[in-house]
Amino acid sequence: MRMLVTRALRESGYRVTGCRSGAEMWRFFPEGGIDLVLLDVMLPGASGLDLLRALRVRSTVPVIMVSARAEEADRVLGLELGADDYVAKPFGRPELLARIRAVLRRSSVVQSASVSQPADVLTFGGWRLDLRRRTLVDPVGAAVDLSGAEYDLLQVFLDHPGRVLGREQILELSRARLGSPSDRSVDTLVSRLRRKLEPPEGDPPLIRTIRGSGYMLSAKVERT
Repeated sequence: MRMLVTRALRESGYRVTGCRSGAEMWRFFPEGGIDLVLLDVMLPGASGLDLLRALRVRSTVPVIMVSARAEEADRVLGLELGADDYVAKPFGRPELLARIRAVLRRSSVVQSASVSQPADVLTFGGWRLDLRRRTLVDPVGAAVDLSGAEYDLLQVFLDHPGRVLGREQILELSRARLGSPSDRSVDTLVSRLRRKLEPPEGDPPLIRTIRGSGYMLSAKVERT
């Protein structure tokens, strides 16, 4: 499977390094320059989920989990641990390439903008999101790391403040391939983002749950 996927991605123009285990993967990480990780759940030694936990401690590189275990609980666990997408085996080459392109598109940093050009910044509830640099800063000035899927979801809420968004609308607006509106994948991603936007104790949450309808960003959004 590793050899087939590596060959397919190289034929599609990607530069790929195949690794047989977590130990082999870690040897490549200090070199940097990694844009995305395809991580199988079933691996010799440490499992893919164990590697994902360790990876999220040291990096925000986008991760797509690959597994024959397609149950909802497994998808939710992978997303809870910080995966950006989840591909169930067996999968076709067109689907895999589409998912890779979608995750890379969400996580790419805009490099072509002129340095002299002012940053496009959204402010909400004391938070600041720099769209050009893709950086989020909390009200006290500390940077907050977001995965590609979390960043994409935050943009959806910031583009529709005060509007109730259902699961299906969130999937459609974010172009995320995280599951179907009927499972808990969207809820898991919203929960991850909400934890990172935790307000001071006693303050209402920025992302509210509207029972039976979906979610809503309650803060006013200003663009500078």
